[in-house]
This record gives sequence, structure tokens and C-alpha cells, in this order.
Amino acid sequence: MESNPDKKHVWDKVNNWEEELLFLKSIIEKTELVETIKWGAPIYVYNKRNVIGIGGFKNYFAIWFLNGVFLKDEKKKLINAQEDKTKSMRQWRFTSKDEVNEKDVLEYIKEAIENEKQGKVIAPSKKEAIISVLLNKEMELNPALKEAFEKFKPYKQYEFLEYIESAKQDKTKLSRIEKVIPMILANIGLNDKYR
Repeated sequence: MESNPDKKHVWDKVNNWEEELLFLKSIIEKTELVETIKWGAPIYVYNKRNVIGIGGFKNYFAIWFLNGVFLKDEKKKLINAQEDKTKSMRQWRFTSKDEVNEKDVLEYIKEAIENEKQGKVIAPSKKEAIISVLLNKEMELNPALKEAFEKFKPYKQYEFLEYIESAKQDKTKLSRIEKVIPMILANIGLNDKYR
């Protein structure tokens, strides 16, 4: 295959970190991680589980640790790129090849692999249970409705409750309850028509 010098690497968004990213790759190759391409970037996996990724951005190139929240980070290198969005991912940014200390980088990667082996992951947060006082009243008055509602799988019950309780005013909640009662009795889930 003929290489095209103009072809940009997908993982180097701005194409000005080629040498630096190849240097990072050469360090990662000393570990037991296997390179794959996901989301248009090199992601390194252990036992098919994503451990780290690398990429180039406008002002820096970085290694991101997909479960970086578990790293001890004794050298205080890691940052959370999106505070409110990412619970577990952490980034180590560099602005030049000289900043990459191979020994430190390998230490962090090996710790990340170790954490993966131990299965350290953040479980997705459980949805809060929703209670609808108005629907409960309705079900007390109508045992058939209660029985029909209980036949639904928990996620479908949740969808009904969320639909009712996301209304701000009681009168809206009541009109929504009126709308869903025939569906519940007919054993039709709130979002079935979209499924």
C-alpha cells in the first residue's frame, strides 16, 4: 500500500503532533495493551476492555485513561477534561515531547492495567425511584389498574412514573394519568409505539 504523505491521521485532529504521538505509541507498545481503533482514535485494550487512548488536539496531545479516576496520580498529572460529564475518565496532557517521561508514563499505564485486572469500574448510577402519589390514589380506587401496572417490567413502570411526575402542576399530572390509564389497562407501554 502506497503511503500518502498528505493523509492525516484520524487520531491527530490537527496533525501537528505526529512525532509525539508515535513516541507515546512506542512507550505503550512496551505494555501488554493491544491497539484498536475506536471513535477514530487509537484505544488500547486489555482483555477487550478499553484502558487508555491517545490523541492530538490543537494545543496539546494527551493520553486519556478511561478509568483514570482509580489511579493514585501521585505526580498530580491527571485532569478531568469535562467535570460534569465524565466520572471516570482522566487526561494527561503534554505540550512537547520533552514533557513525556517514559518511566512515569509506563508507571501510570501499568497501574491502569492493574486496575482493569481487578475490575475497578464505576457502576452507572442507579435511577432514583419515582413515586406518584396521584397514580397510587388512582390504583387504590381501581384494583384492575394496579394489577395491570404491576405486570409491566420495572423500566416501563419507570417511564410512566417519569412521564406523570415530570409535570410541574397537579392538574397536568392528573391529565397525564387520564391519558395513560387506558394504555396501562391495555398493557401498552408508554414508549411501545417507538420501540
